Amino acid sequence: MNISKKLTLADLAKLANVSTATVSRALNNNPLIKQQTRERINALAKEHNFSLNAAASRLRTQKTNVVAVILNIIDETEQSITDPFLLKVVGDLNKALNQAGFELLLSNSAMARDDWARYFIDGRRADGIIVVGQAKNDAKVRQTAARHVPLVVWGDPHSSAGYVIVGSNNQLGGFTATHHLLNSGCQKVLFLGDPEHAEMSERYRGYRQAIAEAKLEYDETLTLSIDITSTAAYEAISAHIISRGLTFDGIFACSDMVALGAMKALKERYINIPNEVAIIGFDDIALAELMHPALSTIKQDTAAAAEHIVAQLLAQLNGDAAESVMMDVKLIPRMSTRQPPTEYR
Repeated sequence: MNISKKLTLADLAKLANVSTATVSRALNNNPLIKQQTRERINALAKEHNFSLNAAASRLRTQKTNVVAVILNIIDETEQSITDPFLLKVVGDLNKALNQAGFELLLSNSAMARDDWARYFIDGRRADGIIVVGQAKNDAKVRQTAARHVPLVVWGDPHSSAGYVIVGSNNQLGGFTATHHLLNSGCQKVLFLGDPEHAEMSERYRGYRQAIAEAKLEYDETLTLSIDITSTAAYEAISAHIISRGLTFDGIFACSDMVALGAMKALKERYINIPNEVAIIGFDDIALAELMHPALSTIKQDTAAAAEHIVAQLLAQLNGDAAESVMMDVKLIPRMSTRQPPTEYR
């Protein structure tokens, strides 16, 4: 008789000389259990052909060990999960969640309809929620926060919100990008993005701040409000040049994908980058360095942000206080901008 197939959780706990709760946590890769203990218990389980009944375990503990990650993509945008920056954020979140013993359930705002707390938490699909993006309207996020469920949002920490936000210093990023263009000789810098979007509005505020500090007159025709996609950027720059001519010598694009769309429009008209028009993006996606010319950008540290997001979510799951976190940004100068006489610090 093969008694290994009849091994119970209690039997495995006795073999390991620990409690059944410790065995359950170890098999679920819970970070509360020491790595050495987890490895020993998992080795015993493998030796005795024991596998944890995850469904039964969840019923007993009322925990799913799953975190829902919602991409807050609104109906009015063509931006999608294929956006390289969103993919990077999701990948870093997945790694951080796995290290904390959780699985990632990826969804979008449409899938959960209007009540995220009810769909994911009450429906036992997840223990907590991470929302990527505040978009133009954070009503659904506020509604979820009002239910007092474990919730962390990737957004702009400057926002006056009743929920925990982890995100970059977008205003400083916008200022740094614009200052870099001005400091390298640009006089007419165009803003390309969506000033009504939560994070983009802060980048736009930084853009306006840099223009003002340089004592240059603000020109509203150099603000092109567009959807944050490469296609929208390409069409906007093309239309602007056709209707007005080349009225700018620098572009601050609110994201790298927007910058790449603008670069395409300029190249098709044989406009030299950066000698005629310098351009800088935001995010530092992998593709930015591979473009020709390589794209200057503002780097967001998504890996560190993901760790902060998961830490703040775990605090809530454990009944502890959580707080918003502001991440630093960094200028990455490359060949799409003319280098200033002295580096910006």
